[in-house]
Amino acid sequence: MAVEHGKEVGIQEIPRADKWLLFSLQHLFAMFGATVLVPFLVDLSPATALLTSGLGTLAYLLVTKGQIPAYLGSSFAFIIPIQSAQMIDGTEGAMVGAFLAGVVYGIVALFIKAVGVNWLMKILPPIVVGPVIMVIGLSLAGSAVNQAMYLPGSEDYSVSYLMTALVTLGITIVATMFFRGFFGLVPILFGLIGGYTFAYFQGLVDTSGIAAAGWFTVPEMIVPFVTYTPSFSWSIAFIMVPVAVVTLSEHIGQQMVISKVAGRNFIKKPGLHRSILGDGVATVIAAGLGGPPNTTYGENIGVMTITRVFSVFVIGGAAVLAITFSFIGKISALISSIPSPVMGGVSILLFGIIASSGLRMLIDNNINIGEKRNLIISSVILVLGIGGAFVQVSESVQIPGMAVAAIVGIFLHLILPNKEHSYGASDMFTDMTTDVSGRSSK
Repeated sequence: MAVEHGKEVGIQEIPRADKWLLFSLQHLFAMFGATVLVPFLVDLSPATALLTSGLGTLAYLLVTKGQIPAYLGSSFAFIIPIQSAQMIDGTEGAMVGAFLAGVVYGIVALFIKAVGVNWLMKILPPIVVGPVIMVIGLSLAGSAVNQAMYLPGSEDYSVSYLMTALVTLGITIVATMFFRGFFGLVPILFGLIGGYTFAYFQGLVDTSGIAAAGWFTVPEMIVPFVTYTPSFSWSIAFIMVPVAVVTLSEHIGQQMVISKVAGRNFIKKPGLHRSILGDGVATVIAAGLGGPPNTTYGENIGVMTITRVFSVFVIGGAAVLAITFSFIGKISALISSIPSPVMGGVSILLFGIIASSGLRMLIDNNINIGEKRNLIISSVILVLGIGGAFVQVSESVQIPGMAVAAIVGIFLHLILPNKEHSYGASDMFTDMTTDVSGRSSK
């Protein structure tokens, strides 16, 4: 299904109608597997995740004035915080926490608008951002392995589950390694399809829900003041809000990658404050409808890298398609019927890829881990984050491990000598952190 074309399609260009549809479908399929995986893991509606993903992306494009071609999907950084918040105050409490995190994005965006971006770049260099992204992936490793080995809700080991997970993982790896063009960009989708087929013949798939579902169904939404009355909780706030430090790090990394791929400095124009605000608005929309918080997706950046199609109209088209899919009941029922070992199989690779992308940031910026300060910062972030360290503020309030790791990493970067080593020797970070007057933020 890869679309061939002879030239680059610019950010503001509108492709011919037939190509427009195919380009948008490519982006839809690229984000689909990962976007529906997050709600599957945190017991939210996959259809609602598709809906909020599409709405969030459209909001992002509006906030960034149609200048950044980025698709937003479900954020993996919020999986563990949402699960923790659900144990305290249910899914409704988790949505309130996600809303508060989105508000923090807005506050940071306004502050950047007022005083500039250099202060943020100073406290979030590659040596902090890279390991924090690694923590996002590696802290989820236990969840992937548990899904691959144990029956849902128990510690009963299952050989059939493990075999299904390994087959799913194997198909995903083959698709990643040997498929070319567009097909090479959607290995998660191939893994889900192949694993689902294998699981079906193992008797692990219940298709009764698919037959019973209607073609048109309104997604299951959790709307404040309609389906529940929101209430503020310090416990939820301290679980969810500090994760904004983690996602801001992730956001900056993604903006650098998008800028590099498209040949534009989006941190300067339309500005990091607009892209952060766009993420915040998308997260607030998701929280208001019962979907997981959103973030820009590397899978869709990969699509743009291969096709050289940077049109925001194509991204907008993918968002409209996602919204449309969310109202097709058969699709929602099909997603819900995917067995947990299939999700576990693709998660093993997907969570590892997230971790590896953090490692790649260190490599791309030529960070010297042999330098003592870099070795200390990265080591502390990784152990605190993956080890699950947390700060107990009160009997019912704690700051989770990912946020603690990011905050401690920032603190170490600010107090240890020889800061210049934390920015590396690559021109990429230097270009991103130099203001219009040509002065470096370092």
